Amino acid sequence: MVTAFVAVKVGTGELLSWVKTVRESVAKVEGVKEVYFTLGRFDLIVKVEAKSVEELANIVIDEIRSIEGVVGTETFLVAAP
Repeated sequence: MVTAFVAVKVGTGELLSWVKTVRESVAKVEGVKEVYFTLGRFDLIVKVEAKSVEELANIVIDEIRSIEGVVGTETFLVAAP
């Protein structure tokens, strides 16, 4: 099992309700375990679990980055439980 935290940037100038809508969409992605609002450079921190690094990459690239409003991500792979 691979665990990662994905920092998500939502489009600039959007209302808080837009960030909430993006959060709800991210939370529905298979493999996403937790989603938190954050303040600072990123708008959301997402805990993701996958069977492999390849599956993790697919979740981030194909699922999370394709959500309308997501303009960028940065992934932090957990080295040890």
